[in-house]
Parts: sequence; structure tokens; C-alpha cells
Amino acid sequence: MNFPLKMMVCIFLILPQLIEAQSTINLFNKKNLDGWYAYQVESGKHKHASDLFNVEHHIIRLYGKNAGYLMSEQSFSNFKLTVTFRWNIDPSVIRKSDKKNSGVMYLVPFEAPDMLWPKGIQFQIKEGATGDFILLQDTTLKINGTRTEPGRSVVSKRFEDASKPIGKWNTMVVTVSNGIVTQELNGKLVNKGVEPSITEGRILLQYEGYPIDFKKVVVRRLKP
Repeated sequence: MNFPLKMMVCIFLILPQLIEAQSTINLFNKKNLDGWYAYQVESGKHKHASDLFNVEHHIIRLYGKNAGYLMSEQSFSNFKLTVTFRWNIDPSVIRKSDKKNSGVMYLVPFEAPDMLWPKGIQFQIKEGATGDFILLQDTTLKINGTRTEPGRSVVSKRFEDASKPIGKWNTMVVTVSNGIVTQELNGKLVNKGVEPSITEGRILLQYEGYPIDFKKVVVRRLKP
């Protein structure tokens, strides 16, 4: 094999990996909360997210006396979002509530005002309900051939319960691709809809009162 041909083979083998690397975005760098801002009703928007929430041992730790969230500065359409999470059951951590309730929102428009909770779709993380769709602030989705009614907070229940025991790490995957929205939990499809009323938006990590940890937040852009 001559040298130019070897080079062409190497490029052919490496190019797909380079393209995938360029399309993959680690929203959490394991060090700090760069790329996010934080919000609570009591103190409003914080450009420096570390004013409200912490990174400890390469983990995002959401806890405290007030509910709030982290919001990504970047917006996405046609993507696959992978998040790992677990409940923080350390009794010494400050909490607002003993009710295990949280979520990861996506497709939150730039123009949506900060509030609890803004417009978009939520992957519900809640004891006994993880994997439900929560459609917020008049967001709609067609599920099983029927479009949901607009409302402040509309629930479409998961197909099955795929949660791991409390305190264990779970992996959720949300895919938004060409009008199809799927939610997976620990390798199982738990919800699906089509034709969302929003097609682009930001990512949001919720703290509703019970401490929760996030270890991985990765977005892979998909071709339209």
C-alpha cells in the first residue's frame, strides 16, 4: 500500500470519530458550573451558578432551603441528551422537603421567562413516577395519536417503571429527532411522543427540595 493510499484509509477510519466528537457536548466539565446559570424565586437569576449550587467530587449537587434550577446557556434542536442522576440520601445535607421529586427539562425556549417551572418538556424524576412526561406552560405533544391539551403542567405517564433503588445511579436518555421525542431510563423506553410544539431549547436541572446529584450531562447533536 503506497503512502497516499494509507493516508486516505486512515482519514476514512478516523473521520467518523472526529465528526462525532465535534457533535458531542459535555455540558458538565466535572470541575465547575461554567456554561450554566442558576435561578431561585427568592434571589432571582444568578449568572454565577455556584452562588446557589455546588460541584463536589466531580458531581453536581443540588440541595438547600429553596427550590431552584440550573439552566444551560446553550440551546439545542435534534439531539440526544444523556444524564446520570441519583438521590442524595445523606441526612446531613440541607433540604427543603423529604418528598423525592425533581426532573430534567429540555426544549426550554430562550424567550421563556425564569420561573418555577418554565415552558418546556420535563423528564420527571420522582419516586414512583420517574419517566413521566411533564408538559409545562402550554407545551403540547402528540401521544398515541392524540395531541395533549395545553396547560400549566400536564402529565403523560411512563410506560413502565425502570428506576434503580434509592441512592443508586440512574441513566436517562432523551432523544429529540425530526419531530419524535423519546425518553429512556436505564436502557428501557419509558415514554414517546411526536410533533412537540417546541423544537429547540435549553436544558434545565431541577431542584424541587430533595437533594439530588448529577454526574453526567452530555448532548450529542443529531443530523436533521
